[in-house]
Amino acid sequence: MKRITLLTIFGALLAAVVQGADKPNIIFILADDLGYGDVNCFHPESTIPTPHLDLLAAEGMMFTDAHSGSAVCTPTRYGVITGRYSWRTETLKRGVLSGYSPPLISQERLTVGKMLQQQRYKTACIGKWHLGLDWTMKDGDDPKNPDVDWSLPLKHGPTGRGFDMFFGISASLDMPPYCYIVGNRVTNPPTVPIEASDFPKFWRKGPRSEDFVFVDVLDRLAVEADRFIAAQASRKVPFFLYMPLPAPHKPVVESEAFRGKSGLGPYGDFVMQVDSIVGKVVESVDRSGIAENTLLMVTSDNGSFMYHRPDEAEDHVGDHSLQWYKERRSNGPFRGTKADIWEGGHRVPFIARWPAVVAAGSKCDETICHVDLMATCAEVVGVRDLPRNAAEDSFSILPLLKTGKWGKRHRAPVVHHSANGMFAIRDGKWKLVFGSGSGGREHPGGKRWEHPYHLFDMAADPAETTNVVGQHPEVVGRLTSVMLQMMADGRSR
Repeated sequence: MKRITLLTIFGALLAAVVQGADKPNIIFILADDLGYGDVNCFHPESTIPTPHLDLLAAEGMMFTDAHSGSAVCTPTRYGVITGRYSWRTETLKRGVLSGYSPPLISQERLTVGKMLQQQRYKTACIGKWHLGLDWTMKDGDDPKNPDVDWSLPLKHGPTGRGFDMFFGISASLDMPPYCYIVGNRVTNPPTVPIEASDFPKFWRKGPRSEDFVFVDVLDRLAVEADRFIAAQASRKVPFFLYMPLPAPHKPVVESEAFRGKSGLGPYGDFVMQVDSIVGKVVESVDRSGIAENTLLMVTSDNGSFMYHRPDEAEDHVGDHSLQWYKERRSNGPFRGTKADIWEGGHRVPFIARWPAVVAAGSKCDETICHVDLMATCAEVVGVRDLPRNAAEDSFSILPLLKTGKWGKRHRAPVVHHSANGMFAIRDGKWKLVFGSGSGGREHPGGKRWEHPYHLFDMAADPAETTNVVGQHPEVVGRLTSVMLQMMADGRSR
């Protein structure tokens, strides 16, 4: 009897190993403020060279109607990791966190990292966290630059939210503290005070570690990603790499290798560098011999911060201190910019390559959202049912990866959210904005839930030039009811 039990256990373990070997690796690269119009394959009118992203699209699938969960950083990241809209939380219904904010994701909440750990995946986060960290404070009285005991470990960082390994920075590259974190400790205490700097090399006043050099951060992340990929490939362990890049978000600190190469100022050069970092990750995957069964996704956390101002006398090309272009459009044909409820705030490039499943050179025009990562990963690795109190707004896009169409399934309407808390809902061709303005940076900002609302036919008018709210009262009524119901239910899945 004992022998049978041992054989049974051995067989189960062997089956688990074989099953694990067959499961795909998953890489999710999240650029920061990379606009739809910055990537050549999405917006051919752009003259910024993005050869690595263009090649990735040629080898995989382009999603032309993909959206970040919010028009700014932190809330989008919350949705990526949890599969839940951030405005459902008690503490983040508008704006973003700082580098010193406490953790936004509760310890009890299932994350995509935790779910994949349960499936024997090795998980890593390499890059910009920006979801809050539990620093141990001394008696500092400045909330923007508190007195931190750097000698003590972080209690609830990424390694407590589903990642076996973390290498990166606490928040945006323009937010202190300016230091690297490995696991739950800083590599070097940030003790060098630096003053605030203006655009394009914009950063806030705060402490910096002696080994932290702004211009080197992107390349350092690429090196760490290469190490992680190579290590897991050699061990034949399925892995999940979440790589939230801190660029081309400010500070615009392009390296010497790209300086002046785009002809479109530091911002254009920085976009080129981001493209090169994606290329390095792809090279790591291909060199490791795991490309065929690796689902690699690349997207952005929201639209670009670069405005389109055609009537200005000068722009970023001639005067690098100006945060706009006269002729080119970083957000492509779409209205608005980062932070706005308009499409330019949250419609983003999205590319997926998975040679074993995704047809090369394919395109999908269905509406998706970053909150869909959790349910997608679950279906990809064979998790049939996610808990009801997890991934409340996440829908698997696996059918789209296979065919480009939903088939018998369909996604619930996507909810958009601006920096100032403005809501919009997208259902098919209709987009209804529940407010009187952009809810962000474009004037007028308006107020949420204030009439007149804005209704757009996105099939006929993707640039949102004509408000047809008065012509379709039945659509407004239906979408308002759907939105209020999803808010009341606490979920859309």
